Amino acid sequence: MNRYVDQYIRSEEEQARASMVEQLAARFAKRAAQHDREGSFPFENFADLRESGYLKLTVPQEYGGEEISLYELVLLQERLAYGDGSTALAVGWHIGQVLHLRTTGKWPQEVFADVCRSIVQDGTMINTFASEAASGSPSRGGQPETIAVSEEGGWRITGRKTYSTLSPILDRFVVSAYIPEEECTSDFLIRRNERVSVVETWDTLGMRATGSHDVVLDGVLTGTGMRLSGKGTDDGGGWLLHIPACYMGIAMAARDFALEFARSYRPNNLGEPIASLPSVQHTIGEMEIELRTARSFLYAAADRWDREKDERPSLRPELGLAKYAVTNNAVKVVDLAMRIVGGASLSRKLPLERYYRDVRAGLHNPPMDNTVLHTLANAAIQEQPRKV
Repeated sequence: MNRYVDQYIRSEEEQARASMVEQLAARFAKRAAQHDREGSFPFENFADLRESGYLKLTVPQEYGGEEISLYELVLLQERLAYGDGSTALAVGWHIGQVLHLRTTGKWPQEVFADVCRSIVQDGTMINTFASEAASGSPSRGGQPETIAVSEEGGWRITGRKTYSTLSPILDRFVVSAYIPEEECTSDFLIRRNERVSVVETWDTLGMRATGSHDVVLDGVLTGTGMRLSGKGTDDGGGWLLHIPACYMGIAMAARDFALEFARSYRPNNLGEPIASLPSVQHTIGEMEIELRTARSFLYAAADRWDREKDERPSLRPELGLAKYAVTNNAVKVVDLAMRIVGGASLSRKLPLERYYRDVRAGLHNPPMDNTVLHTLANAAIQEQPRKV
């Protein structure tokens, strides 16, 4: 019988990569509970990702990467999260942003090329640190309190960033900073040095192993050429589909755990597994509707983004809808899976309670629900009415 998870695989090449990632996910799943309990960063997972070539998947081929599509990124991220949601979400910021930079050209070419070569040769990773305690998420439009001051040889940057995923392992990263003399905000590429410190503040309900600590910059100097223009083409934010792909992977793991439980659990008052009970089958059916509907949105959005290159800015409502549907439906799927398993699902000896905590984090990743609803409403209002 064909596995439902393989429904969206389109080629032998995609199957080969998917199989490789499933092996990684199985390895990560064995470590996930300990890292979740300790709130520790899974350095060994990232060593495995580096060794497997995962970190270079979205790097352009001209720099030695695989240059995979957004569709395949979604396919692989979903599978990686099946094993460990924290690792998948964390590495998703890296491979997603490389894809974003590849398709938009928003960085100076020589800077992007240097980073790409370092990813391929040394396993370098990147992320952008933009959130702050006072200004909140950058998607809300707050002005950063991190300040960049021009001086001879470059820019002196001082500030503190929150939710800095991958901070324990990165040797370079991007920060957004306000430039008082120009009254504007810009991005800067920073190399980690003695003026960069990580304050271990990340102690949360879910996604406990992403290393999303605070990063403090104490007058860090970065070169003149490390101010990133932010120009380039508008890609509609397609790369952010790495986020719902992660939460769909967690939901798939919860679904499969519940199905295996239903097939095997036989109470002593029942002569066959609980999967035979109409009430359990009804809940499984509800779980499948939520899961399959969300997955269809996710893969359709990724496929359109890949194919319709000139229309990417106009796809923003569809991309937002995919994120909204997946994250909200994933929460429902995990909840339904726990109802099938019953009280045992609350045990920390089983992974369901971790899935339940991790999957809720998707509601707080961009774009947030109210932003998606606002975008969809505006698209509908601005649509030209049909003439009857």
